[in-house]
Amino acid sequence: MNKFMLRFAQLHIPILLCAMLIGCEAKAVHYQINHEYGVADPQFARTMGHLLGPPLVEGNRVTTYVNGDQIFPAMLSAIASAQKTINFETYVYWSGDIGQKFSDALAERARAGVQVHLIIDWVGSGRIDRKYIRQMTDAGARVVEYHPLRFYDVTSASRLNNRTHRKLLVIDGVVGFTGGAGIADEWLGDADTPKHWRDTHYQIQGPVVEQMQAAFMDNWMKTTGQVLHSGDYFVASESAGDDAAQVFKSSATGGSMSMQLMYLLSIAAAEKSVMLGSAYFVPDDLTIETILAARKRGVRVVVLVPGKQIDVKTVRHASRARWGKMLEAGVEIYEYLPTMYHCKVMIVDDRWVSIGSSNLDNRSFRLNDEANLNVLNPRFAAEQSALFEQDLAKSRQITLKMWRNRPLGERIMEGLASFLGPLL
Repeated sequence: MNKFMLRFAQLHIPILLCAMLIGCEAKAVHYQINHEYGVADPQFARTMGHLLGPPLVEGNRVTTYVNGDQIFPAMLSAIASAQKTINFETYVYWSGDIGQKFSDALAERARAGVQVHLIIDWVGSGRIDRKYIRQMTDAGARVVEYHPLRFYDVTSASRLNNRTHRKLLVIDGVVGFTGGAGIADEWLGDADTPKHWRDTHYQIQGPVVEQMQAAFMDNWMKTTGQVLHSGDYFVASESAGDDAAQVFKSSATGGSMSMQLMYLLSIAAAEKSVMLGSAYFVPDDLTIETILAARKRGVRVVVLVPGKQIDVKTVRHASRARWGKMLEAGVEIYEYLPTMYHCKVMIVDDRWVSIGSSNLDNRSFRLNDEANLNVLNPRFAAEQSALFEQDLAKSRQITLKMWRNRPLGERIMEGLASFLGPLL
């Protein structure tokens, strides 16, 4: 969700309403999930692998990059190292310093003979300078826009509300990147000013990169019809570390609620703690029920969201309207203060971590194409927990008393924002 998306919605309400009606014809399933086992139980990994998606595979190494000062040099270095293929899918690709650097890097590799494929979302990347696209395509890269609105194609309106929010970069089939960062100057720096957002991105090596490649191919095939399946794309990767991992994807056109089910099963398995960081936290009734059930089992639940420094204030209003029952049950809710908090992370019992593109909102669970990297490893979980605690130290906790005593004007804005729930 971003300012452009909301402005676009305001200008195209009739089309969006039509798209919502078409895209939401199927009634949402109210899952019934009991606590049967913990994340340390082998049954948890079996369930995640067989009920929901590809199995967890051993032998991976996941490296964490915090904020743009670390994220962008690592990604650009990996692009520069590419010898055969680059597959890149992103929601945000905007004009600016970092957008130009990525266009230069991708164009340079394309001129060198590397097969470069780029998917940008038509709405999310609406602020890209078209000269970037010409620069890359003139160099030999293939750039496609996901679900553009074409007025001569009536079927495109029905797809308008289905965006790709995935953030996937795969180099030579052996190195992958995913996380929360988009390609824009907002992610530059070290979350050191309100203009520089807080986010985390991850580099992946090992067999799970093949699953990440498959997630990219999902939308590449849907968008172009081209099937990329040679040994240049799917490489038999050797063991690179000790992280068990899976790449989990969802789409409005197939398994649209599977991302929510992954979150619900993870929270239902919790026995000690659940740490949730989300840029856009607008949980539905089922998600709240699952969180409350965890609290009844004695699980500590901590939620970290943006504070007043948020790019879409409507989302903050809609989120705060949902906090009452959770605060009453003892859920700890914190607002990040220095800048926009754009991370997406779930840590369960210091062992299970889900990171990637998905927020805890209706858009991620039912409307967008999303992809998360799930990692089962206490060492990696401890690293993410430490980062989470560092962010909590820069946040303020919202108590039940504070929430109940919020001004009338805020309550009115929250009520109005709640009507936009299906779009948030």
